[in-house]
Formats: sequence, C-alpha cells, structure tokens
Amino acid sequence: MACAAVMIPGLQCSVGAVCTQGASLRLTFSTLRHLTVTSIMKSKRKTDHMERTASVIRREIVSAAKVCGAASESPSVKSLRLLIADQDFSFKAGQWVDFFIPGVSVVGGFSICSSPRLLEQERMIELAVKYTNHPPALWVHDKCTLDSEVAVRVGGEFFFDPQPAEASRNLVLIAGGVGINPLLSILRHAAHLLREQANKGHGYEIGSIKLFYSAKNTSELLFKKNILDLVNEFPEKIACSLHVTKQTTQISAELKPYITEGRITEKEIRDHISKETLFYICGPPPMTDFFSKQLENNHVPKEHIYFEKWW
Repeated sequence: MACAAVMIPGLQCSVGAVCTQGASLRLTFSTLRHLTVTSIMKSKRKTDHMERTASVIRREIVSAAKVCGAASESPSVKSLRLLIADQDFSFKAGQWVDFFIPGVSVVGGFSICSSPRLLEQERMIELAVKYTNHPPALWVHDKCTLDSEVAVRVGGEFFFDPQPAEASRNLVLIAGGVGINPLLSILRHAAHLLREQANKGHGYEIGSIKLFYSAKNTSELLFKKNILDLVNEFPEKIACSLHVTKQTTQISAELKPYITEGRITEKEIRDHISKETLFYICGPPPMTDFFSKQLENNHVPKEHIYFEKWW
C-alpha cells in the first residue's frame, strides 16, 4: 500500500512510516486463532464485553491491526489510531470492535469513533478508551505503544448506514461521557454524506443533525474541536448542545456559546420529535433508559429509537 509520509494532527503517527511496514501487520493464522479463541474462553466476568454481547451479530473477519497513533483526549480518555491489515475489513458508523490483545486474556469492546470514510481512504480506524481497571483498558493506558499489534473484529447493531434511495431523515444524537464515541462516528459519517451531496449532487440526502452531549466538565467533553469544526462547516445542517454537570472552572470563550450547565432535559429532546427524526442514544444505562422511555412515551416509534449501553 503506497501513501505519502504525513503527520496526522493530534496523533504521534507518521502514516508513511507505518505504511512502508505493511507486511509486518500480517499476524500469522495461528497467532490470530490464539488471540481469539484463548481470549473468548478466558473472558469470565459477567460484565465482560464478550458475555454481554454474546447474542449480537459480528462479522467473521478478525483483522490484525497496528497502533500507529495515540493521544490524550481528556484526563481519563486515551485515543488510538489503528492501521488495519485486512482489506476486507469494514464497518458501519456506530459499530464497535472486539479488541484482542496479545497476552491479555480478556477481550475489550470499544466503539469506533472515526467514520467509515477514514477506513476507505487510509485503512485506519480510531478508538477512544476510558481508564478503568478492566484489563483491556489498563493495557491501552499503561502498556500500549506505537507499533503494538492487536486484532479487531466488528460487531454491533447500533449504526447509521442509509442507502441513497432511502427517505431523508433528521438525526438527534444523545451522548453521555464516552458514549460520544459511536455518535461521533455517526456524526462524521453524516458530514461525509453532506459533502457528497454538495460536491456530486447525488447520494443520500440527510436532514438536520442535532447533537446533545453531556459530561462532568469541559475537560471531559471529548472531541470538542472535531465537533465544533463540523458545526462550523455545516451551520445550517449540524448543531450541538454541550452540557456540563459539575463545572468548577471558567468556560472558555470559544466553547461558551455551545455550553449549557446542567443535564440534558426531556423538553430539549421533545422539541426535536418529528416523524422524520431518528434518535441515537449512548451513555450510562440510567441515561439511555430515561431518554428511550421518554421518547416512547411521546409516541416516537420504537424503530426510530436506537441505543447502546456500555456500563
């Protein structure tokens, strides 16, 4: 795979340097088999990703991947950029990966926060992992280095993947904490669809997009610049409302117009209900339960409500 040597903003990664080593990404079949089978067999805790998602559809492809970038997104969240070895690996915006780590018996489960377009163009995906005592998260924060080799497999039924002929829909994205990850993937994919429509005059015609995103404080609001860049790129299509629940420091001037102190309210969401709107919710279980129930109570069809719980 040929590509230019460029530095990716915010990540310690030279794509050109990694691409020239593409052959070394190919883990042997026996290594991949050991990673997947051993990890699945040893994933014992009831709260483990593999047990919680045992009935969820997964793709068959398990691809070797190499860490080619890492950055701190907040005091507790680290992002990774992975170069994917298998050319047949693909995903839909909003899905997650089983994350297999050599020497770690427990399988991680992390939402992809990049768009499918990045994978198509650069064979890259991005993840953002919160620090916890769970072995895969500990490995990401304490042991992962550039050029670390892992393996990934796509799964999940929480995604936005409209086809060109489908009816236009508005999107309301409701995120809490690191629940922003799959919703950022959806937001980025929506922006790609808007660019396609503007540049080519065809493709899926998306409606308006509103992101509601809540965290303890502005330092824990992940990907703020990425989100606001998209709002500024498409001011008539994309809007966001950033909520902070425990802010103790002064809010910066550039963020202030978008910040509301306090939780996301039922009324804010209710104001966006229409028959053309799809709702995607990801965050702590009490949050996802509350908003999905409130939407049902306000007569939103269940098939228009999608949610993902990660804790």
